[in-house]
Amino acid sequence: MKIYTKTGDAGETGLFGGGRVGKDSLRVEAYGEVDELNATLGLVRAMAPPSDLDALLQRLQDQLFTVGAVLATPAGTKASSHIPPLKAEWVTDMERAIDTFETELAPMTHFILPGGSQAAAALHLGRTVCRRAERRVVAALHAGEGSAEAVTYLNRLSDLLFVLARVANHRAGIEDVKWIAEKPST
Repeated sequence: MKIYTKTGDAGETGLFGGGRVGKDSLRVEAYGEVDELNATLGLVRAMAPPSDLDALLQRLQDQLFTVGAVLATPAGTKASSHIPPLKAEWVTDMERAIDTFETELAPMTHFILPGGSQAAAALHLGRTVCRRAERRVVAALHAGEGSAEAVTYLNRLSDLLFVLARVANHRAGIEDVKWIAEKPST
């Protein structure tokens, strides 16, 4: 099978289960953002994080692939019966992970700028890509092409990625980069 099909040369793409839409459709934007988020987590994993973080990130990547598949498959199509559903327990598991990882961290006293260690900076990038993906999925949902479960999942994932960025800095012995607001001129 060739990687190129030329079927998208006119600016359309095929959905899983059939049908073609513009590559700029809300649905394609939504699952494209989820794909970018997944690639960002792959970048973090390439930085060889501690094994517990790597295992969690791999699980999240697997889940994100399912999120993308749900978004790429129109509901009610024959293909939709072959896509695993998003599970509420994934959100519960992320909440549990947030609570566990926060026990390693000092309470926040300032807003935190993205940065610190390479892994933390990449996790912060993942968090911002996650928020963008969430916005695109919300827009698709409002147009009848999204998934409420995906919105919840991405919302919680962005929180988890923030905490993981802080954990990455903490474990590397690097302080979070605090935002110190400039005093307004009087």
